[in-house]
Amino acid sequence: MKQLTKNICVETGWSGANVGYVITTEGLVMIDTPHKPSDAIKWKEEVENKGKVRYLINTESHQDHTTCDFFFNTTVIAHEKAREKILNADVKRILERVVQKDPSCIPLIKDYKVNAPSITFSERLSLYMGKHSFHLIHMPGHTSGQIAVLIPEERAIFTGDNVCYKVQGFLHDSDPYAWLESIEQIDKMDVDYIVPGHGDVCDKSYLKEQKVFIQDCIDKVSNAITNGWTKEETLAGVSFLQCYPMDSGLEVSGPIMLEMSVARLYDLLSSKK
Repeated sequence: MKQLTKNICVETGWSGANVGYVITTEGLVMIDTPHKPSDAIKWKEEVENKGKVRYLINTESHQDHTTCDFFFNTTVIAHEKAREKILNADVKRILERVVQKDPSCIPLIKDYKVNAPSITFSERLSLYMGKHSFHLIHMPGHTSGQIAVLIPEERAIFTGDNVCYKVQGFLHDSDPYAWLESIEQIDKMDVDYIVPGHGDVCDKSYLKEQKVFIQDCIDKVSNAITNGWTKEETLAGVSFLQCYPMDSGLEVSGPIMLEMSVARLYDLLSSKK
């Protein structure tokens, strides 16, 4: 665990997405939850030792950010599109994947149910807790319901997977052009700390590199289409995996996530030709 500021703690070392909490005079605000139930129990002990968890914010709908919301009996906030995807997810398949990653967790999930967001928004939502303000901003890109959480008093922003520091980012559910625009928005924020969806905490100097990665993914697939490659040829001949390593615990997912990302870009870019 990393003490990022006096009031923000983050965990970037677990398998799955980064998680964090902010201590305010009116209780704690959490951002995302661990992917593995065994890690979620550790995190729950950590945060509840600091105070009452008043709100849990999900930056996106993907399961490595939301599956373990179940363990936290608190109000969940997310974008309206994220809520829709969370409610429509195949719970049986989610739990099968969780058990694959965390075989000892079966007793922990015997009563599992989805803890869906009960507060949603479309473009912006502001939450005020004591001396802290949390500005939730719709920033589509990695997902359609992607948000960033800006905490100006701490000069920090949680971006979800719109930023992945020095590890693979995935485009399988993305709008890559909206993603580039959202990074431009993040770059305009007056912050010192970026808590990415994966990888270590960074600052705005990394955003140029993140944009280069996304544009490179677009260009590789676009060039394949221009050269007349079929979708199958593009899936076989285009790779982004050499750019960055997989995040911890996700190594075996690389090939399938790459295939899904290339397929997504092929479909999107073909429709624009």
